[in-house]
Amino acid sequence: MRITERSHETLRRLSAEAKLSMQEIADRAIEEYRRRQILEQTNAAYAGMRLDPESWQQELEERDDWEVTLADGLEEA
Repeated sequence: MRITERSHETLRRLSAEAKLSMQEIADRAIEEYRRRQILEQTNAAYAGMRLDPESWQQELEERDDWEVTLADGLEEA
């Protein structure tokens, strides 16, 4: 994989500051990007669902169904 001189310098600087290898910095950046993509796609899907009142109502009902299971198996405090 080729990167620009600017990106390489940034990677080198971040590596030195964090005392991590450039590979570790790149791995972390890629993982963060992957997670951000998942969140953006999820947010877009929920936004689309909210535009359909029937679908959104089904979502809310399903949330209510799951809400009662949050403490399953836990003793009362």
